Amino acid sequence: MMKFTIEDIKTEHQKVKSGADFPAYIQTIKKLGVSHYTTYVSDGNTEYFNQENQSVKTGSKYRLLTVSGKLNLENFKLRLKLHQQGGTDYMTFCNDCAENGVNGWKMDLHAMTCTYFDRNETNVLIEKVPE
Repeated sequence: MMKFTIEDIKTEHQKVKSGADFPAYIQTIKKLGVSHYTTYVSDGNTEYFNQENQSVKTGSKYRLLTVSGKLNLENFKLRLKLHQQGGTDYMTFCNDCAENGVNGWKMDLHAMTCTYFDRNETNVLIEKVPE
């Protein structure tokens, strides 16, 4: 049985103004019962899973972005760092991902890792989430 709804998650996500707010958001949705989730940059759709692998999806959140087929990992790392320091908003970060060939990310709330992947679903970068 799902303990959380997409509305619960949206309420918490609205409190995130920049990447600097992200660790607190992760702790909150973890308490709601989210075990992992996957976000796709092309339309912002995110699928949230609980321990039993049941899921809810947000659906498309913005106009379609074209994700580059060419990965530019070094530039992406620079943009990611800027975002994590609070220098860009979510939409800017999604555009940065698309331009640099990052198709999305998978969050594991138990391992506290964020794994970024390209258009072929190949993992290109794994980061530890600050707790």
